[in-house]
Amino acid sequence: MNRIKLNSTHFLFSSILMILVISVNCSQPEKPTTAIDDKNEYYVAAYIWPSCHHDERFGDMLWPEGTGEWEVIKKGNPRFEGHYQPRLPLWGYEMDNDPKVMEKWIDAATSHGVNTFVFDWYWFDGGPFLESSLNDGFLKAKNNSKMNFYIMWANHDVKRNYWNVHKFKDDTSQLWDGAVDWDNFKIIVDRVIKQYFKQPNYLKIDGKPVFSVFSVDNLLEGFGGSVEETRKAFDYFRTEVKKAGFPDLYIQWNQGGGSILSKERAAKFSQRIEDMNFDGVALYNMGGISEDYLIYGDNSVKIRAQMDSVLNVPLFPCVSIGWDDTPRFPAKGMKDVVHYHNTPESFATLLYKAKKYVDSHPEQPKLITINAWNEWVEGSYLLPDMQWGYGYLEAVKKVMNGEMDVN
Repeated sequence: MNRIKLNSTHFLFSSILMILVISVNCSQPEKPTTAIDDKNEYYVAAYIWPSCHHDERFGDMLWPEGTGEWEVIKKGNPRFEGHYQPRLPLWGYEMDNDPKVMEKWIDAATSHGVNTFVFDWYWFDGGPFLESSLNDGFLKAKNNSKMNFYIMWANHDVKRNYWNVHKFKDDTSQLWDGAVDWDNFKIIVDRVIKQYFKQPNYLKIDGKPVFSVFSVDNLLEGFGGSVEETRKAFDYFRTEVKKAGFPDLYIQWNQGGGSILSKERAAKFSQRIEDMNFDGVALYNMGGISEDYLIYGDNSVKIRAQMDSVLNVPLFPCVSIGWDDTPRFPAKGMKDVVHYHNTPESFATLLYKAKKYVDSHPEQPKLITINAWNEWVEGSYLLPDMQWGYGYLEAVKKVMNGEMDVN
């Protein structure tokens, strides 16, 4: 009889304890997750140039037709025989701030091996520019939890006729200065932490939100050209990130394209990264542009090898689809366009090499960037078009699934 009472009491105690545990667990906030949790997984990140929508601040001035840069892309014209202009998207001229469009992008990307979007992000005249693609498109897409994202602060200068030569003709006066002062920098820091870093699928490396900077020269200019003052700005940024509950900030130097550097310039490049406390280096495009995609790719491998030899921080390889920015520049012609051997198969070979590079650096995250998801105006995009269909997306899928082997 006593034994039965003991078992009943034990059962009652266990039941109460289980209820308490469940209650405590349910009251805790859900732990944020990202699309990628496995350190052995590849981060395949495609850049998004978010220009194809009407921007509330500057849209009427820059692209008055109300469709963003589609206005310019549609006016692309061939400069030589066989030149593919204008570029023709398979899905038509969709607005990149439409969540339904972004949902289609996310599904296409994730089903073909692209699991991260890098949004070009702008701050001009004391406020944001072209944020709607991210804010209203991606962040409101019902399936955005399938992907990581992070932002690249595209703090470059903009000439008046750069983004619409048809309206501004030969006016090369400066429209926007990409440099910002301390006051604006602090506003930017507060904005990106609250608006983006706290999103559960914002890309984090070892828990640190990734923040990429495109123009280090303009960054320096905003702080009087002082490396020490710029380092203080980054220290401030890191402090604010820690206050927000993150272990630190992962600051990425974005080298743009790149070229083979002299010994002196390479040493200065490496020293600047150390002095300003950057955590890694990425590229926006491959660098070393040539009319022949095979030479373009070979040049990029040489540039990457040199950077790898001088850097003490991770270098993340980039693979470009191609290059053709003639819609922006009436004077450009054949020599300015990548048009020989520019095929999904050639791209796949370079992507394979980039994958082998990150495999040979197991000490760093397996991040590969691709230029780009939708750079229609620069002739570099993964999105399906009327010439190649899904060819470039299928190339990514083939390489990242291990279905391609190059001896």
